[in-house]
Amino acid sequence: MTTTLPAYDEVVARYEPVIGLETHVELGTNTKMWCGCPTDFGGEPNTRVCPVCLGLPGSLPVANKAAIEATIRIGLALNCSIAEWCRFARKNYFYPDMPKNFQISQYDEPLCFDGYLDVEVNGELVRIGIERVHLEEDTGKTLHVGGATGRIHGATESLVDYNRAGIPLVEIVTKPIPGTGALAPEIARAYVAELRDVVRSLGVSDVRMEEGSLRCDVNTSLNLPGEEWGTRTETKNVNSLRSVERAVRSEMLRQASVLDAGGRIVQETRHFHEDTGDTTSGRSKETATDYRYFPEPDLVPLAPDTAWVAELKAALPELPRLRRKRIQQDWGLSDLDMESVVNAGAVELIEATVAAGATPAAARKWWLGELSRRANETGVELADVGATPAQVAELQGLVDAGKLNDKLARAVLEGVVAGEGSPTEIMTNRNLEVVSDTGALTAAVDEAIAANPDIADKIRSGKVAAAGALVGAVMKTTRGQADAKTVRELILERLGAA
Repeated sequence: MTTTLPAYDEVVARYEPVIGLETHVELGTNTKMWCGCPTDFGGEPNTRVCPVCLGLPGSLPVANKAAIEATIRIGLALNCSIAEWCRFARKNYFYPDMPKNFQISQYDEPLCFDGYLDVEVNGELVRIGIERVHLEEDTGKTLHVGGATGRIHGATESLVDYNRAGIPLVEIVTKPIPGTGALAPEIARAYVAELRDVVRSLGVSDVRMEEGSLRCDVNTSLNLPGEEWGTRTETKNVNSLRSVERAVRSEMLRQASVLDAGGRIVQETRHFHEDTGDTTSGRSKETATDYRYFPEPDLVPLAPDTAWVAELKAALPELPRLRRKRIQQDWGLSDLDMESVVNAGAVELIEATVAAGATPAAARKWWLGELSRRANETGVELADVGATPAQVAELQGLVDAGKLNDKLARAVLEGVVAGEGSPTEIMTNRNLEVVSDTGALTAAVDEAIAANPDIADKIRSGKVAAAGALVGAVMKTTRGQADAKTVRELILERLGAA
């Protein structure tokens, strides 16, 4: 039976949402958390495993120092306190993708705690409290085949790939975020976007949501104004910024519909469906699972040296939000223009293009114009579209030197994206350079004048604006390679109107 959902405006007028986000970040270390197996994405199933990450009897874990350092840097960037002493714990539960039947994680003693991240929404700063940042290991990956949905229900068999098992995983948990009102979905999205930028700026993860190196669980609840917070649901493994926003909105509408009908919200995990934007029930969490945490006996406690932590803090890069403000001022962009750059994921690309010699306006034109269009058409990230900042700067340099016009530059860019070489090489190989030699253009100008006597007479009589038609005719004859300024000057000169 189809349920009619209330309008979003009605929901936020009657209820107050409380959201919370649990974000998992796969660290970009060379090896796994407890062993020396490689961590590259995309290998053949079960080829990057060993006795330690398979949990075989007698194997012992050894902590990855690079992962610990990366976690501390993330905590510092999120304004967290760093524990002077903490330890790992065993979180006991069984899934087929958990080879040891327990996960080495952290429980009541996280490495980083009590921080915050400021995000900007509609020109206003919103401070998101960070409850904890802790380090653990990732699980393997289960693939259910033979069914229509890709889930276990209806599948004929399940396959497990343990390549991902044991990869260092950082979990970042926010404090509950009340008081967001109608902006709750946008704030959730803005938080994950800003967190992604912070982690990427540290160089500790590629944070590619489409590859699973950044995954988000979205908690949502509704309550009547002045009453206690409602029962929350947890929408698992949301894998894009747009889906984070849609998941919050969808749950707010669904929960409001249940409450309006006199029902109660069940505490459970839910699955988000990209095709419909809806969530469906997963696993009930009405009775809290007892994970039977206890200290990991095979690992010594962590006691980060305070001097080392201070060195890491001093070496942190400029935070993305502050860097964007500085860049916006340097480039002279309005808030709306800067928002477009950020939404396109083009800040670093434009910055690198400017560093390679282009003006901010020119760099922005190419990345937000032709290259963004191509990225959208092919479904790839802007950075993966096939052109580098250095190539874009070189292309603009050819335009500035008068060797290419916009039309020809787009043709050259097409060759760059196709991997044909540098802009200069493509311009030469395809014979696309602008023709500005008056000797080479005179014949085309005379031909255009002869073919359009009426227009030529208008120009002779002083109506020089009509020269545009003859310029267009010459451009057509020369396949767009003529220098329009030179052509116009020749036309006026030949007709005695110069």
